[in-house]
Amino acid sequence: GQRGGQLGRAETGIGSRRGVTIVLRAAGGHDLSALYAMAQTTGGGFVNLPPDEAKLSERLAAADAAFARDTDRFGVDRFLFVLEDLGSQAIHGTCQIFSHIGTDAPFYSYRIDRHGADHAVLGRSVDHTTLTICTDHAGCSEVGGLFLRADARAGGAGTLLARSRYLFIAMHRPRFADRTIAELRGVVDEAGEAPFWDGIAARFFGMGFAAADAFNAEHGTHVLAGLMPTTPVLLAMLPDSARAVLGVPHPSGRPALRLLEKEGFRHDHYVDLFDGGPTVTAATDDIATIRSARTAIVRAVGQCDAAKPAIAAAGRLAGFRACFARIAPQGDGILLDPDAARALD
Repeated sequence: GQRGGQLGRAETGIGSRRGVTIVLRAAGGHDLSALYAMAQTTGGGFVNLPPDEAKLSERLAAADAAFARDTDRFGVDRFLFVLEDLGSQAIHGTCQIFSHIGTDAPFYSYRIDRHGADHAVLGRSVDHTTLTICTDHAGCSEVGGLFLRADARAGGAGTLLARSRYLFIAMHRPRFADRTIAELRGVVDEAGEAPFWDGIAARFFGMGFAAADAFNAEHGTHVLAGLMPTTPVLLAMLPDSARAVLGVPHPSGRPALRLLEKEGFRHDHYVDLFDGGPTVTAATDDIATIRSARTAIVRAVGQCDAAKPAIAAAGRLAGFRACFARIAPQGDGILLDPDAARALD
């Protein structure tokens, strides 16, 4: 919808809120220092939020270009958002949307394939599971780069950060693919090393995961991925430590996985090439927030405390903003609570 006019709306499971304090908005160059501070606390394995000011500046420039391209035509866009506390103006979190992946650079994954064999004489059935490098998700949209500061993980902030992305997609639907994926960071220990990396890739590149992670942040994951052997890997040949973390998200990513599953995303036999984290997929139009979103004209601003809480979003591209809101019917449109009206400009 247009800023100051229509709104996209998604119902939430949060309780009553008085006073809007957080809003999701498009990121800009002035957010660089806050993003850099957050990037230094991720603990590694978070390629979309590298602890490198120059790289973060490049990502903000790419986001500026994506928001500035005011068209409904296809493009390879990288949208970057921040979650801001309107009272303190502190940045609590960030997230990203990639309109189409695998078009400007290959997007590699491991596909988990299971093969069965029966032998009548031995009286045994044997399952062989292999990991095969593929580019099956080329052309999909991706939601990613979600990070919420530990001291802000309350009051529904994670819900707002995650679900607002889908309202942005719904309000700019022609610019996104018919299928959306999300990659979750795999298991990385406190020293920044990953058992899955040690079980496969480290044998070819002779570097630890932390070094590879820094290389990927600098050059893109497709460089190392393109050098990986394409021969399928037998899962049974991997060490127990690598098999144990296959498709397992990092402990800090488990709440994000639950939110994705509530939206209808499912783990569909794909994992990250480097840390073994799960990739989940969904048909874009079947994502719960997109499917249930409704558009309405704001006819009045006023108190509507009895109304069910929702996430409201308004504005196109760089003007997009989303927040918690109270909404009630008003003639042929809606009544919007004053705090949300201010948060949405």
